[in-house]
Amino acid sequence: MRVLRFSILLAFWVFGSKLGFAQQAPAVLAEVRVFSDRIANQSSAGAFAMPVSALRFEPQVDLQTRNLGEAQADLTIRGGTFESVGVKLGGISLSDPQTGHYLAEIPIALDMLAGSKIVTGVDLALEGTNTTSGAVAYTWRPITTGGLAQVTIGEGQLFSATWYQALVVPARSGQTSMGVDVALANSRSEGLLPDADHEFDRVNVRLQAVGPASQTDVFAGYQSKQFGWRNLYTPFQSPESENLQTLLFALNHRAGLRGSDYAESALFYRRNKDDYAYNRYAALGAIHPFQHTTWLSGAALSARRSVDDFVADFRGEVWADEIESTSLLFGRYQTRTIGKASLAAQKFWMTGRSGRVSAKVGATYDDSNRLRAAVSPVIELARDWGATEVSRLWLSFSKATQVPSYTALNSNPSSGLFRGNAALGRERAANLELGLAAARAGWTGDAVVFYRIDSDLVDWTYRRGVTARSANAVNMATTGLELVARRSWSHTDVIIGFNTLAKSADYRGSAIDASFYALNYARYRLTAALVHRFNREWELRLDNAARLQADNALRLIGGDETLISSWGISYRPRAFSRARVTLRADNLWNSNYQEVPAVTAAPRLISIGLTYGW
Repeated sequence: MRVLRFSILLAFWVFGSKLGFAQQAPAVLAEVRVFSDRIANQSSAGAFAMPVSALRFEPQVDLQTRNLGEAQADLTIRGGTFESVGVKLGGISLSDPQTGHYLAEIPIALDMLAGSKIVTGVDLALEGTNTTSGAVAYTWRPITTGGLAQVTIGEGQLFSATWYQALVVPARSGQTSMGVDVALANSRSEGLLPDADHEFDRVNVRLQAVGPASQTDVFAGYQSKQFGWRNLYTPFQSPESENLQTLLFALNHRAGLRGSDYAESALFYRRNKDDYAYNRYAALGAIHPFQHTTWLSGAALSARRSVDDFVADFRGEVWADEIESTSLLFGRYQTRTIGKASLAAQKFWMTGRSGRVSAKVGATYDDSNRLRAAVSPVIELARDWGATEVSRLWLSFSKATQVPSYTALNSNPSSGLFRGNAALGRERAANLELGLAAARAGWTGDAVVFYRIDSDLVDWTYRRGVTARSANAVNMATTGLELVARRSWSHTDVIIGFNTLAKSADYRGSAIDASFYALNYARYRLTAALVHRFNREWELRLDNAARLQADNALRLIGGDETLISSWGISYRPRAFSRARVTLRADNLWNSNYQEVPAVTAAPRLISIGLTYGW
């Protein structure tokens, strides 16, 4: 029935827009800030927008949430786990040394970011650090004078407010312009389920200098999040809670050189405090056995140099991380350094007036003071065409590696809710893929078939009779197909994604009955984003994700099939063109499907917001 609803909605907005509205003049609405051009709703109904908000229906990201996505969300790409994904921010890479569950704690207003790009395959091997399945990459948005304010109210006594202001001092001819932007945000709610409240705060400030061919950004951000959820990480109906405080400083400088050449350097510092309570109402001494603070700092340098039909890319990055914890005390170390260097050379051969063939060969070097170093190859062959339906065809092979998180390494191996394994070693992944980019009849799209072999991938598993989840290494083969297609008409934009995955796993003799993460994947997943502009005042935005999940003994409610939809309709009065009123609904069909096995699904949430820009 839910899939039928989805099909009806899709057909109505695609064909209805062409038949019923095609005769009107092109619609023009007040600016909607787009952070991901492959989803319709850029924020959720339940809190202020965060970078994770624009990934909920991203075709290449399978977001697995607890409470709101803005509360806690695991990013997975191409069937990997939440620990095998990374984030790129300008020239740097970000990670969560503690567990990976807090990778999405990026305390940056989306108004300061220029959008997201999903990095996989060869690009991941060359550009990512300490990640094996994929990464989400952001760049810094150029500052323009202006601002906006937004207030949202909704079910569960929701109140959310954001404010953003930017100012640019124009440069004289050939000189450097200076800009500054500031963002404040707060969200709070009692929630729609018992013990499902939240309170979030975020403060950002950025300075930016833009020269004739360069951009320098200096950023400071702080975010505080307190929220509760029964079955947040355990399946015992306990009123669990999190208190997270994330601090991020970043300096990024990018200089454009001749043509596509560039040089980019960056520094960063991230501190994340995590106070987890299994029972938030227990006596004070019992509430706080799980307090963790991680520090991660690093520097990166990357550059491209081209000469005629030859291009060379270089990137180097070094990290230092540290953890202090009341419970993660059973490993071999609490500090480490991680380094990575990559070098690739690409050669082009012209094949007529509009086509070319290219070959890219390179290698990466990953090292740590705690594990042996690894050298990995990178190879890509590609054929590009000009004005033809097929624009690009590529075949690539690459390897990537990473080190395990401290939760996996340092948790008590014999007691407690989470049981670690200090003997876990370097995780490795080999990726082979064949891809195609094409355009036909107004549609553009990409299709990729990939085969990835993970060796010593860290997974958290369950065994009957044992209440804890345990960290185990698994060798896994994943075969996948990714399709993304889009088309725009005068009033309607449609983006459709399709993914299918098949896995085989070898836990190397470890006794397990179910997997919380590595085997929690969609066998088939279909996403569809629709934006329809009725006229100058009204606009509808609809995101959908229909899925058939692999069987999992831990998922007891909601089954393995579901349709999750997010709906937003906005109105801009003609007399107040700078204002916009938006009515939103998340989980439109009120699905009880458990995105993470044994974790209660968030119910439907409706809110209404007013945005004013200047």
